[in-house]
Amino acid sequence: MATRQKTTKHPKKVTVPAKKPTKVSASTAPRITPFLMYKEKCAEAAKFYASIFKNSKILSADTMSASFILDGQKFHAFNGGPHFNFSEGISLFVSCETQQEVDYYWNKLSADGGAESMCGWLRDKYGVSWQIIPSILMKLLGHKDREKAHRATQAMLQMKKISIQGLKDAVKD
Repeated sequence: MATRQKTTKHPKKVTVPAKKPTKVSASTAPRITPFLMYKEKCAEAAKFYASIFKNSKILSADTMSASFILDGQKFHAFNGGPHFNFSEGISLFVSCETQQEVDYYWNKLSADGGAESMCGWLRDKYGVSWQIIPSILMKLLGHKDREKAHRATQAMLQMKKISIQGLKDAVKD
């Protein structure tokens, strides 16, 4: 009995033209848009976030919903009632280049009832989890010298707000 070979049809190769960099707006935002379900105060939260991040604006806001852009990323939000809670299972990651940026976002987002956590995590006054992370942390955690990566990890585990100098000190030879 002869066996039949499976044949697989391969899709034609598609060449996608390179896109010119464009400023992201509501009309050019990615098709994947985070939808945040708040207990209440989603419009207030949207205004709070837009006051913190550059290149941000409120697209619409009313008593039940809000649409907004934070630093070019579009979001939708809705007031869903008391059974909706945020958790650290989903967080918003803010990549920072300098300690000044880390300090700015950390202080603004943890203010007025927010809560600091470990390893660059915090929860804002609306319950949303954020990671305020300097780009050097990601570089150090993936360092080819695994001992340096380990020392960076151990230093990070001791920090609430990430200290760039603390990370650099930890990996010095």
